[in-house]
This record gives sequence, structure tokens and C-alpha cells, in this order.
Amino acid sequence: MAKYLSLLSFIGLVIAAALSGAQFTPGPWYEALSKPSWTPPNWLFPVAWTVLYLMIAIAGWLAWKAGGVGSAVAIWGIGLILNALWSYLMFGRHEIGLALIDVVALWLATAAFIWAAWELEPMAAYVFMPYLAWVSFAAALNFEVWRLN
Repeated sequence: MAKYLSLLSFIGLVIAAALSGAQFTPGPWYEALSKPSWTPPNWLFPVAWTVLYLMIAIAGWLAWKAGGVGSAVAIWGIGLILNALWSYLMFGRHEIGLALIDVVALWLATAAFIWAAWELEPMAAYVFMPYLAWVSFAAALNFEVWRLN
């Protein structure tokens, strides 16, 4: 049981990032924007993010267990900061272009974590792959919203 207590630290960090981002909600500004036809329904985002945030915490924890606070965990932390920053840029500041730059940086950090974690603990890399897929989709959606507006 004690070895799983460290997992709570990673879950706590992810919750802090999620709560930070949750301060900036889409609201009427986002609703008024032109969006592509393939934009998911609003109810899907909290469901997807709940699952993804749990996977993000587990992946970071697995990398930490395997290699301590090394490059993989540092990249994981940078990605978590970029993740929280996106909501502020997009919904807090209404800066679609800056949010797009942020999500591209997040994609790079996510891919870099997978690469760095692969040597330490392949399961951490595997657990992060759905997140990379989601960030890829989010980047495409962000780009289209930027392009349309």
C-alpha cells in the first residue's frame, strides 16, 4: 500500500493542473465562434479529460518509479504546465493563436515524454499514447477554430 501513496502525489499534481484549467471555461465567447462540423459535443470533453488526466498521472508515476526525477519526469511536468496553460490562453485570454502555439508545444512535450519513458518503463509510454492522440485531435480542432475565426 505504501508504494501506491506516491501515486497520490502525481494524481494531486494532475488535479491541480485540471483545476487551474477549469477556472477558464468556454462560455459565450467560445459558443459564438465558428467551429468545424467535427467538433465533439460539449459533454464529451469532461469525460475524455477525466480519463486522460488519470492516465497522465499513472504515466508520470510509472516513469518516476522507474527512473526517479529524470528527463522523462521533467518533460512530463513541462507538459502538465502546458496543458494547464492552454485553457488560460484559449478561454481566459481568448487568444486562439497563442493557444495553438501552446497545443503544438504540448504535442511535442507529449511525444518527447513517450520517447523518454520508452527506455525507462514502456508501460508509461503506452499509457501516454491515447493522450498523444487526443492532443493531436485538439491541435487540429484548435487550428480549425483559429482558421475559421
